[in-house]
Amino acid sequence: MTELPGRRLLLVHAHPDDESINNGATMARYAAEGVHVTLVTCTLGERGEVIPPELAHLSGAALGQHRRSELAAATARLGVRDVRLLGGAGRYSDSGMTGLPDNDDPGCFWQADVDEAAARLAEVLLEVRPQVLVTYDENGGYGHPDHIQAHRVAMRAVDLAAESGLRIPKVYWNRVPRPVLEEAFDRLREDLPGTPFAKAAAVDDVPGAVAEERITTVIDGTAHAAAKADAMRAHATQITVAEPYFALSNELAQPLLTTEYYELVRGERPSGDRETDLFAGIGEAP
Repeated sequence: MTELPGRRLLLVHAHPDDESINNGATMARYAAEGVHVTLVTCTLGERGEVIPPELAHLSGAALGQHRRSELAAATARLGVRDVRLLGGAGRYSDSGMTGLPDNDDPGCFWQADVDEAAARLAEVLLEVRPQVLVTYDENGGYGHPDHIQAHRVAMRAVDLAAESGLRIPKVYWNRVPRPVLEEAFDRLREDLPGTPFAKAAAVDDVPGAVAEERITTVIDGTAHAAAKADAMRAHATQITVAEPYFALSNELAQPLLTTEYYELVRGERPSGDRETDLFAGIGEAP
């Protein structure tokens, strides 16, 4: 297969909507710069809670197909054209929230054999040959089974790709610095009466919140704020957007962040300073 030219970024996410919330501004920025951005989504989110009453009838496979269409709309708004479903559509189903009987479904992603799922992802890595991979930390950001499994599969796939001769120069985990969140939530609480939301979430409700010193990389996506918000709106079953805030099905408002943060966990920074580019210090060929 002909190698894709230029810079290549690959992101691994658990469900449709995770990509827009966590990395929407980053994806839009790099797509606009001509980077080949590949998104691998591991499930269709068939067990997600539906917000709009007019869509409340959706569940199971029907919800999964609807969320697939939302994913297509969201990634189009981000300028991302290479969207993959791990193992093909429906290969791994949503595992539901932690501790529910859904976690025991043999077809759910949580029950997938990590090596088998990682081998499927490694095939994509060997095809795309990304210089940068982005995924979650070992807790999946906030403990959701599918997010934890996405982390395990992604990191194992990186190792399997290396065994086949592909070394991915840089691997990042999604992060948000606590001081940034604390300031954003202070503003949110002041603004809350003017929003459609009755209550605010808490800093600890935000996936990937860590101490400031864990942050290695800051991506300013201000110029792509509208694209991120539009992509999040496309996931209407899961997200209510009222810029600069949003809420999930719990109806608790959160800041909509357009600067996005990362921790470099594999690879080297070209200096000890914080990066402003995921590709800093690497060339075009892995």
